[in-house]
Amino acid sequence: MGSDGKPEAFHQTPAIVGLTGGIGSGKSTVVRFFGELGVHWVDADDVAREVVEPGTTGLAKIAEHFGEDILTDEGTLDRAQLRQIVFANPDERTWLESLLHPMIREELIRQLKPENYALPYVLLVSPLLLETDQHNLVSKVIVVDVPVETQIERTMARDANERDQVERIIAAQMPRERRLEKADAIIDNDRPLDDVERQVRELHEKFLVDFG
Repeated sequence: MGSDGKPEAFHQTPAIVGLTGGIGSGKSTVVRFFGELGVHWVDADDVAREVVEPGTTGLAKIAEHFGEDILTDEGTLDRAQLRQIVFANPDERTWLESLLHPMIREELIRQLKPENYALPYVLLVSPLLLETDQHNLVSKVIVVDVPVETQIERTMARDANERDQVERIIAAQMPRERRLEKADAIIDNDRPLDDVERQVRELHEKFLVDFG
């Protein structure tokens, strides 16, 4: 403890632990429990939106490449239109990824180095952690796991999507079995919340020892 009674900042750059899982697996619930234990976390989806906000270099280059029509009347990115363009044209998708992925990676690294931080690890939360080069940033991988049927039911209830649409999304993601093979730790989120919280707490205590 410091002289002011607060935890002293960790003296080294904290280790980065990746947290991932398929759609509807409950990553948000799990990361909230980690956050309640004081763990700093960054969501890759949030960062992906931040790098194309109005006034950013990312948005300016997208508008220059695709034309001003790719912007809404408010000057924000028309994501639905952009999605249609890049999924219909692989070359455009490659161009977009080559622009944004380095920006996202740089911003992730910046946000994963909090100041005056007392714990020896931080969390990178990303649904595509294992499908992209983001996994190269992490020391360990946590997979939040539920049965596929649970994924479908939760996503349908949350997003009001049709079953076949959710099944297509799941089919486009890394298969559950392969994701589990790449895990250093697994949190079973098909259990009562108090049991999920217990799993998080035990994993947190383990990481404090592993990285401390």
